[in-house]
Order: sequence, then structure tokens, then C-alpha cells
Amino acid sequence: MSTLTPAQVPRLLAIIELGGYPNFSPLYRRLGFDAELVSSQRKAQAALKRQIPDVIVAEYNFQSDFRDRTSNLETLMARLQRHPEVRVIAIYQPDHRHKLELLLARFPLFATLPLPVSEAEMETCLQRALAPDA
Repeated sequence: MSTLTPAQVPRLLAIIELGGYPNFSPLYRRLGFDAELVSSQRKAQAALKRQIPDVIVAEYNFQSDFRDRTSNLETLMARLQRHPEVRVIAIYQPDHRHKLELLLARFPLFATLPLPVSEAEMETCLQRALAPDA
């Protein structure tokens, strides 16, 4: 069995703002991620200043009251434009898919998963994200 050095362990940042889906922390650990969980975009921005992860799992929350953006992810995705290697997985409400399409037109996401999301769906997505040719 090979042991990964700290530099080889894949890093994951999970941004859980509203929740409404299972806690995937045990899955993240089982897949070998060094996972950090934060509860807001502000805390996510602070985490990104410390270290850029390999994968980000975040909720897409449509917010019609924003003047300059339509969701919680625009600021995150704008910052990640300098880091196209980061694979972002967005979890979204199916009735907000048409608004998510607007974000996808501006920013590439690795994957989108509609609620309710199962552990099996998340595992498949994360395994794809770990693949070298993803």
C-alpha cells in the first residue's frame, strides 16, 4: 500500500450554506480527501487565501435580491478564474436550473448535481474529479 505525501493528498473545500442534503464528510475522508468544511462564502474566500483546493463542493443558491449577481457562486467563480484546475461541483435546486444556466454561460463548472443528491451520485462525481484526465 503506497502512502501519499501531504502534497499528494487531494484537498477539498465544502461550502455548506443552507444544506438540505447529507453530510458527505465521511465520503470525503473515505475517498482520501483532506476536506475543509465552511459555512459561508466569506469563510470560503478566507480558506482560498490559505490554500487552493483540488475540488470545491458548493451549493448554488439563486438570490434575486442581488444587484450585481444572481447567486452565491459568482464571487467564488470569479476568483477561481485564475485557477482553472480547480474542479467545482455545484449542488442546486432543480427549479433554479434555468438560473444556474446563466452562471454556466459565464463560468465553467466541473459538474452540477440536482437535489436531492445521494452519496452514490456524489461519490461518482468525486471519483471523476480525482481522475487525472478529468
